[in-house]
Amino acid sequence: MFTFVLNMKASFSNIEKLKSKAIIDALFTNGSSISCFPLRFVYLQKDFPENITLKCGVSVSKKKFKRAVDRNRIKRLMREAYRLNKNTFIDKIPSQQALMILYIGKDMPSSAQINQAMSALFQKFIKTTC
Repeated sequence: MFTFVLNMKASFSNIEKLKSKAIIDALFTNGSSISCFPLRFVYLQKDFPENITLKCGVSVSKKKFKRAVDRNRIKRLMREAYRLNKNTFIDKIPSQQALMILYIGKDMPSSAQINQAMSALFQKFIKTTC
């Protein structure tokens, strides 16, 4: 029998995922953005009923990546980079934020490229929100 120890801070649970169409629409109409190639953050201060600091979603352009396999791989890489990098920055964010991560590159990225860009974006995000 296996026992799994799950560190809640290092997970990307359903409660942290941005799914509300109304919030996503408000995010793109009223939100601010920062970018570090090949990623862009679009963010908006929002109050959630849950006691959570960030709600995050990821997106890849269908125009640049026609095949769903490629889009899904990039989204998987972005979610993993977010999950790994959020622990170091989540305590420094002063208010609740809705966040959308967009892939703006044209080529298939490597995991190292995505991790590096995600870390740089989180640093910029902390500087702009504080």
